[in-house]
Amino acid sequence: MSVAQRVAAPTPGARSYGPPTAPGAGRFWPRLLPVLGALAVTTRLPSFARPLWNPDEGFLATEARMLARGAVLYSTVVDRKPPLLPWLYQLCFGLFGDDSLLPVKVLAVLAQLLTAVLLASLARRRWGERAGRTAGVLYLLVSIGLDPEDAQAATFEVFMVPWTAAAMWCADRGRWGVAGLAVAGAVLTKQTGGAVLAPVLLLLCAHHRRAAGAGALALGLILPVAAVAWLTGPARLLFWTVTGSGSYASVHGVVTLALSRAAFNAGVLCVGCAGLLAPVVVLLLTRRRVAPPELWLWTAASAVAVTTGFHFFGHYYLQLLPPLTLLGTSALCALPRPAPRLCTAGSALTCAFFLTWGLTSHAPGLPHSLEVARAVRERTAPTDRVLFWGMHPEQYWFADRWPAGHCLSAGLLTNYSGGRGPSRVGEAYGVPGTWPVLRRELSLRPPALIVDDSRGKPYGPSRMPSLRAVLERRYERVATVDGAVLYAHRPGPPRPPAPGKAA
Repeated sequence: MSVAQRVAAPTPGARSYGPPTAPGAGRFWPRLLPVLGALAVTTRLPSFARPLWNPDEGFLATEARMLARGAVLYSTVVDRKPPLLPWLYQLCFGLFGDDSLLPVKVLAVLAQLLTAVLLASLARRRWGERAGRTAGVLYLLVSIGLDPEDAQAATFEVFMVPWTAAAMWCADRGRWGVAGLAVAGAVLTKQTGGAVLAPVLLLLCAHHRRAAGAGALALGLILPVAAVAWLTGPARLLFWTVTGSGSYASVHGVVTLALSRAAFNAGVLCVGCAGLLAPVVVLLLTRRRVAPPELWLWTAASAVAVTTGFHFFGHYYLQLLPPLTLLGTSALCALPRPAPRLCTAGSALTCAFFLTWGLTSHAPGLPHSLEVARAVRERTAPTDRVLFWGMHPEQYWFADRWPAGHCLSAGLLTNYSGGRGPSRVGEAYGVPGTWPVLRRELSLRPPALIVDDSRGKPYGPSRMPSLRAVLERRYERVATVDGAVLYAHRPGPPRPPAPGKAA
């Protein structure tokens, strides 16, 4: 029997879920799909209750609007992430308009549903139909188990996990070319999606046609990445998604904050996934086999991906949910009959808790961003350019004003992203080459308004000589809105620099 078909050995008194079942037999899918569809919609309901949930959605919305109006990715608008999700946002805006994220939120529901279906199919093939139903249902119940701004946002991880599940589904069936395409899709959605390549390679090693499979896998992976690199420019794609983020990935200045964030988000994840983790822990404590090695490797590789960059944002943990779901399902196959029902009931209770949390909580920073954007709309014309100096790029989208620079967030220019302390924040720590470009952009076409939204954070203009010089010579303070300071462009020649200050 191959690695892909090994099952956890049941113990005396345990109930097996039954032998692996051939796809298409019985009424498995007609009965399961409506249940999964209803769960997918229910668990994503909070995402529709707010215009957006976190700045990543705002960044993508602003980026997509610029792309739709002629901007060039990794040139006149930049991001540290691969291009698939910005292009998906751009496609939705082109089809349905750019004033709402509703189409993207619907696609996020479908992404979660597809992930659940793939996991159900994987579990069914390995452990039988009951295990398949359990895996699909449990995944959707735990998919909501994080802070709402992490679980409900239609951002990178939500659209990455279907690719990772698809890669394992294809590898489990020996479809190596398509598995390579799925790995490429994961990588081109978010770099850490490439972690799924490790368990795929382990499955390949157990395949009887390893050489042919390796060639197909390599072609499936390389060709899409090469095509995207050709479309965006290989050097630009490599710089913005890999080599240009050295300061961001550094642990300097974030150790204490990162560890506390890691502990908090891991704790929240454990609460949300208690129904999955409990059977795994029980079997590990009794030294019984829990799951085949590729599932452990998938979990370990995903855990390494979560640590990449040493930031531990809550939405990073979404990558762990598919392998944890299969680990939990595998463990349930070796436990007595009440265990699956108890674990499902426990997961349903935690799901209800997180659903209530999502429906009753507010997106952090949303009221502030709406108020600042409203003030900017009132003081500028639709054709004016604006610079929001802060960490909330959604303000550009709410205000419907074109950004004055190619960087949509002060984090790219100062390395503040992730809440770093002041020791590693400043012009010297921004993405290399961004400040000369920004100075040129502000000089050639000065924005009508500059909004200092730093509000006491260490990336304020007082610590950024280039921005401070622009404000002192060409702008005057005109208003303060909820802590954000608005500076209007002053017509006429620039004010001469103060004595002792560089121009």
